This record gives sequence, C-alpha cells and structure tokens, in this order.
Amino acid sequence: MRFSAAALVAALPALSAAQENPLDQYVAQFQQLVGKYSAYLPSPSKYDDVAAHEAKTGPKKLSVLGLHNWEETLYEPVAPDAKVPVEWWVLISGGNKTCYGRCGQAEAAFNETAVKFAQLPTAPHMGYVNCDDQPILCNSWSAGIGQIWAFEMLPKPAPIDVYKRRLNLTTVTSDELVALYEAGDKKEFTLIESWFHPFNGKAKELGLAIPFGYFLWAFNLLPQWAFMLIVSFLSRSMIGNRAQQRNRQGGAPGGAPAAARPK
Repeated sequence: MRFSAAALVAALPALSAAQENPLDQYVAQFQQLVGKYSAYLPSPSKYDDVAAHEAKTGPKKLSVLGLHNWEETLYEPVAPDAKVPVEWWVLISGGNKTCYGRCGQAEAAFNETAVKFAQLPTAPHMGYVNCDDQPILCNSWSAGIGQIWAFEMLPKPAPIDVYKRRLNLTTVTSDELVALYEAGDKKEFTLIESWFHPFNGKAKELGLAIPFGYFLWAFNLLPQWAFMLIVSFLSRSMIGNRAQQRNRQGGAPGGAPAAARPK
C-alpha cells in the first residue's frame, strides 16, 4: 500500500490554510511523518516460511496460517466427496502488540496438545494464527485474541460451521484442551454467526472482509494527532459545504429565497 508523498505534502499547505491554522503543530508532525515514510508503509503481513515448514513437518503437525494460505490450508485435507466434516482447531494468538505478551501460556498448552493430537488419527488438525504477524487476516475475521476457533470443513460450496472458545490465558493447560476434545461436543464453544464469518459471512460474500481488514490495519497505524487532524478537516469541510448550499439557495433558513424573508 504505497502513496504519493509528493502529492500529500503539496496538499498540506492548503489544508493548513483551510483550517485557519488551529492545528499547525499537527500539520508539521504529519509532514515529518510523510517525509520519513514517503516510499513505503510497514508490511501488513509477516510469514516465516522456514518456521512454518518446521511446525508442519515436526511432531506438532501444526499449520501456520497467513492471509495467503489460510483457506487452501483448511480445505487441503477435505476429500471432494466428504460427508463428515474435517475438524480444525486454530489458535488465535499474538505477541506484544495484540496480546500484550500474555499468550505464552496458551501457546505452550496448544503446542503440547498438538503433539498429542498428531498421534490420534481422529483428532482435529491444528492451526495457528499470530495476529501481530497477520493483522489483516485477524481483522477480516474479527477474531479475538486468546481463542480457539474450531472449523468443521466440508467440500465447497457447502457452508462451514465455525465455533470459538475463549481460553484463560493464565491457567489453560494441555490436559484441559484434551478434555475439551474428548467431550465430543461443542457445548463449551460458541457458534460464529457474525457478518465476518470467514466462509459464510456477509462481508465474505460481498468481498468486503479483506478490505475491512486493511482499513482497520491502516487506521491503527494513525497516531492520535493524525486522527484529530482528519476528523477536524472532515467536519470543517461538511460545515463549509452546508454554508455553500445555503448561499446557493438564497441564504435563507430552510432554503427560502432571500426576498421572502420577513422585514
């Protein structure tokens, strides 16, 4: 997602004048930011292919999901004529940015469970999403940190049921997750029926899920002063447009001609 720094910087003096100079300090900071990041923005996606391969082929048999591969990975073990859903458990986790460094216990428990499940032919496939590295994917799902998402995969175009369960990040253990699986039902899970359901949601149907993910990612990049600058500019523009519209209608309230005003 690149932008034209030259065009943006050129527009800033006009913006400052339009604001009647109440936000000069924010404009100056914005100019400095544009100059610093004129050629690029931070990458919205990080994916370590080597580490992902080791996780997949190692004893955990853990698939690391990213924006580029999540859907094909979840469909990979599903036979074209399958009638029984293939189950996936995906841990939604993160680092210091999204989980504030509190997901270590949950990740350790999930990894230990993945090793146990790898020995069981009927156990769920195991997947992992790090929302620090994959903010677009997490935003497009509207996924919460510290949750297990259980996908019941069927061949396309069958609808996909997805369930979620929040974990206690400080106390969860592998034994707890194994017991959750051995219960054989989804009583401890919540069925996802939101607009951002990864497969059946309206956002997915309309092609808006990924753009929404990018929007939230870009919005979170904005410092507070930049957000204030944008809101102020938009509000002043709206007020200016209304004033112009009243002038075109004769300047009278309600659009009445100026000559119709009472004297």
